[in-house]
Amino acid sequence: MTVPPTSRWSPAGLSSHTHPRRPALGHHQLMPRLLPDFHAVIDGTASDRDRSIDVARLGALLVVMFGHCALLLATITADGVQIGNTLGAVPSLQPATWVLQVMPLFFFAGAAAGIHSWRDGTPWGTWLFTRAQRLCRPALWYLGAWTVALIVVRFTMGAESAAALGNEAVALLWFLGTYLIVLAFVPALARLRSARSAALVVAALMAAAAFGDWARISTHMLEAGAANLIVVWLIPMVIGAAYAHRLTAPKPALVVAVGTLAVQVLVARYGPYEVSLVVTGTERMSNVTPPTLLLALQCVWMSSLFIACAGAVRRWAERPRIWYLIVVGNSGAMTLYLWHIAAIAVATFSLHAVGLDAYDPAAPYFWRNIAIRALVFAVVMTVMFLLLSPLEHNPLRWWDARVRATGRASTVAGVLVCAAGVALLLMAKNGLGTSAGWMLLALFIGALTGARLSAGRTQCALTNVTVGVDEPLTKVGPEADKT
Repeated sequence: MTVPPTSRWSPAGLSSHTHPRRPALGHHQLMPRLLPDFHAVIDGTASDRDRSIDVARLGALLVVMFGHCALLLATITADGVQIGNTLGAVPSLQPATWVLQVMPLFFFAGAAAGIHSWRDGTPWGTWLFTRAQRLCRPALWYLGAWTVALIVVRFTMGAESAAALGNEAVALLWFLGTYLIVLAFVPALARLRSARSAALVVAALMAAAAFGDWARISTHMLEAGAANLIVVWLIPMVIGAAYAHRLTAPKPALVVAVGTLAVQVLVARYGPYEVSLVVTGTERMSNVTPPTLLLALQCVWMSSLFIACAGAVRRWAERPRIWYLIVVGNSGAMTLYLWHIAAIAVATFSLHAVGLDAYDPAAPYFWRNIAIRALVFAVVMTVMFLLLSPLEHNPLRWWDARVRATGRASTVAGVLVCAAGVALLLMAKNGLGTSAGWMLLALFIGALTGARLSAGRTQCALTNVTVGVDEPLTKVGPEADKT
């Protein structure tokens, strides 16, 4: 049951598809809260909600954000902006990426949330498009802002500067492109009914990942392993689906985690792979672009370890103050993800202006300056979060109209969502600000437009999309449900 929303923080849940009559606004309603009411969040949380998934999503996001903050080496010289990577400059730190590479948890959490939102009989494309509506809304604002910025740079600083900035602006969109594609498999994963069947699917994907690596190495062509962008990130999706179906127990999951980690160590020691599981700027064979078998093993043990710890994580998240912060963070998770690089840049170059560069790891006070940067970044990101997160929840009138397609139209909508994901992946690889980048942006927008037209829409007035905590799993992250 959905109640009329009073603000985007109403505990009524995500409500873009309900259209209650709006009550008269009092003076206290004219300016929505920047943050939700504490008691509304706590009292509005369903008792059967799996809070561990919310923790996994936000925790992984924070690790990614502050990891990027620590890895950036940057300064400004007479020759311009100089950029480096801490892991490339200090290779001895690269083993830490086995802990810091937490992207598997995003996909794990997304599958678990997707399984709980899927209902038998729902048209596949209709379900997928409703996920895309929520995911792409903040991305459309993000791309719109960068389009304007790059046009200005193009006419004030030249095409080369626009291309360089465009490369950095959209690099992180690889995640959204990949995620749109792998979400298409969730309805199939909803059919998993045993731990054995889940294990067989994971084993098949691992074998496919190994074959992709073999093709890439034997042909010396990066493109030969491109399928691993989907194959490897499907692995935590399968494990997340198994977790949602309660096909796995903590103790067996812990055994799998320990055993897989041991195999990963052996593969890294005797295989053709480099140690780092993130980009270093100095790698000869990246483990992430495209993903390798080594990263696939990371997906297995990290997802399994989370299952082993989920009970303790869930109990920890039941603390009211902790849970409140988790809800607030998840409510703007896409804002945090999309804009954290810009916030890092603001923090970095603001500190450069006062002589607190963090560019040379051998320089005195380097790590102190990294810590200061992290603090400034946290402040800047908080301000950006408060200003920009409403864009995640305020509907775009045509885009967010309710979906009603069935049959062939629904299938076409789903296929076009996947095509939009492919265009976004290619844009992340090629950058924005060049002719190829603009063409890929046009293809992305065109695919989404086609999906929207195919999905159909009801003729109902839209209300503000609200975010709350009354659902059994999670509706407040990058993959928030809309039904």
